[in-house]
Amino acid sequence: MKIIRYQSPAGTIGFAQQHADGTATKLRGALGEKLEPTGEPAEIAKLLAPLEPRALVCIGLNFRQHAAETNAPLPKVPVVFFKNPAAVQNPGDAIELPRWLASGQVDYECELAVVIGRRCKNVTRADALDYVLGYTCGNDVSARDWQKEGGGSQWCRGKSFDTFCPLGPVLVTPEEIPNPNALRISTKVNGETLQDCSTADMIFDVPALIEFLSGSTTLLPGTVILTGTPHGVGMARTPPRWLQPGDTVAVEIEKIGVLTNPVVEERAAGGSSFRW
Repeated sequence: MKIIRYQSPAGTIGFAQQHADGTATKLRGALGEKLEPTGEPAEIAKLLAPLEPRALVCIGLNFRQHAAETNAPLPKVPVVFFKNPAAVQNPGDAIELPRWLASGQVDYECELAVVIGRRCKNVTRADALDYVLGYTCGNDVSARDWQKEGGGSQWCRGKSFDTFCPLGPVLVTPEEIPNPNALRISTKVNGETLQDCSTADMIFDVPALIEFLSGSTTLLPGTVILTGTPHGVGMARTPPRWLQPGDTVAVEIEKIGVLTNPVVEERAAGGSSFRW
């Protein structure tokens, strides 16, 4: 099933099943619990991110070719960082280039997003996919200057600005994606393909990530795992390809769909005194 979260013309928020012909019918219930079809057409005024995550757990350097393009050794265990859940952005809404904490090096990163459906801890690899509620497209937007020079050796600052985690357009339930590590994944900016790979290139596949992240650690329902980006990121290009106002970024993942967001400048009078 393909599930969307939407706002109706009356302003109410609900869930609906998206059908192959593009129509959508309302679902009754809550995400993570039983969602029941009603057969009633959904009136969609605005498409929203598929969920409001409890946590955004992210994996760095998880594609072999991406590690190679950044001259980084392959990690022995997954590289983990976090994004602020408030960074989530809806499909179609703008990625804002920071201007209060100004950045001139904002990058795109297409990623497969895994949504945890029930509380899990110390999950084995064999059972890991049983805890998945569904999959969606993610864009781990990154301010590379704040990630590297202004982050105090941590990545979170450059990864957590508002709008830096578009998710969507749909949440696809696991029966439609039995193997999440056999999906084509790509990014286009203004129609130009800049990333094009397969999730088979992951160093740590989805079951391995769930096993690792749940080790001695509880993953709550509604946790989103961003599983890493493939090669072709802007910072690895010559010259670097940073996002600019007026750009349009489209992340596409096989069996899920296309997540599209325009790029604008943050409206911020003045600016912060923080510099490095």
